[in-house]
Amino acid sequence: MNAYGRQLFTALRFLLCATLLLGLAYPVLVFGLGQLVAPAQANGSIITTGGQAAGSSLLAQPVTGTAYFFPRPSAVGWDPATSSATNLGPNQVALVEAMDKSRTEVADRENVDPSTVPIDAVTTSGSGLDPDISTAYAALQVPRVAAANGLSDEAVRALIVKSTSAGVNAFLGQPSVNTTTLNAALADVKKSATGLRE
Repeated sequence: MNAYGRQLFTALRFLLCATLLLGLAYPVLVFGLGQLVAPAQANGSIITTGGQAAGSSLLAQPVTGTAYFFPRPSAVGWDPATSSATNLGPNQVALVEAMDKSRTEVADRENVDPSTVPIDAVTTSGSGLDPDISTAYAALQVPRVAAANGLSDEAVRALIVKSTSAGVNAFLGQPSVNTTTLNAALADVKKSATGLRE
């Protein structure tokens, strides 16, 4: 076999080994570890309501009306295909105007003074898809959500506690409330109440 043939054979053996190792063994290993260590996260962190998939706890969902908790504003309309931020800086007029508009909308919706609206209620996240809000923003929405669903404020606050990150999950920041899991729990409570009335 000449030198060219030996080089070609070596390259083909390397390609075969790399394909088996990186294209088969490694993905199977990572998938298997994911299923053992963190199956929920490995499978998309899917949450259910009424026994059916309702979304991922990692992604915010748009909210309309008064019955559910609003996430942070989204620069991409909550479209995971176009995840991004506004790319506006703190000194840009467009950002200040957008924040002022959002602050007025939130204050009107929650029937509060604009000065009490938390900053995360008027600013987008880096991804535009973050489902987490501050505990202050969640608390601000309690009276509206409770009234719209015929629940007590205490019952709604109990749901908030169940969707609040704490301990290790909040290690790098303050506790936050996941609006996607919170709204799914709220939907389950509404369905249960409807079933009881029937």
